[in-house]
Amino acid sequence: MDKVFRGLEFLGSGVSALPLPREFYLGDPAEVARDLLGKILVRVIDGHRLSCKIVEVEAYYGPEDPASRARKGGDLRRVMFGGVGIALIYGIHRQWLLNIVAHEEGKPGAVLIRSGEPLEGVELMKKFRGIDDPHLLTSGPGRLTKAMNIDKRLHGKPVYVMDYGLWIEKGEKVPSKLIERSHRIGVSEDLPIPLRFYVRDNAYVSRK
Repeated sequence: MDKVFRGLEFLGSGVSALPLPREFYLGDPAEVARDLLGKILVRVIDGHRLSCKIVEVEAYYGPEDPASRARKGGDLRRVMFGGVGIALIYGIHRQWLLNIVAHEEGKPGAVLIRSGEPLEGVELMKKFRGIDDPHLLTSGPGRLTKAMNIDKRLHGKPVYVMDYGLWIEKGEKVPSKLIERSHRIGVSEDLPIPLRFYVRDNAYVSRK
């Protein structure tokens, strides 16, 4: 716990030191996804604070969603049906993907954090990724988790507290006119409504 709070000694200008409350994630996954744009994803490792502004997300629903992990049995389905504000982490193509459980009462859902704009701890992110180009550090869900050292150990942990070194802060509200949307990336079957949201003209979005 001490290591986590030592990581709070350096805070970027205008950045809140408090995580978003659990209630932030209680709502329609698409609405929560939109609202997460501009918020700050924080990871504290051995007293070092890494952070990114969230610039790209995807919303996922329950068993009626053909691309949702809730269609399958097991732990991922259980977590998606559980309490909101919980990190849902699973592996695909040898990469970890970070989702946050978000849904209305009694319904499953989650938001995939696809890309972020690095703010703090960039040199450490470069070390974790093994690259120097800042635009390639976190421009994709697998890149982001590797750059911020997010893995399965954080699965099932709440992101509305600081106890586990992973949380999301208030950041800024992105105006609606700057938010673009499209269908989700890399899914074999999708819902008819576009559920990917991203910040227009941001250099760190994974795909325009």
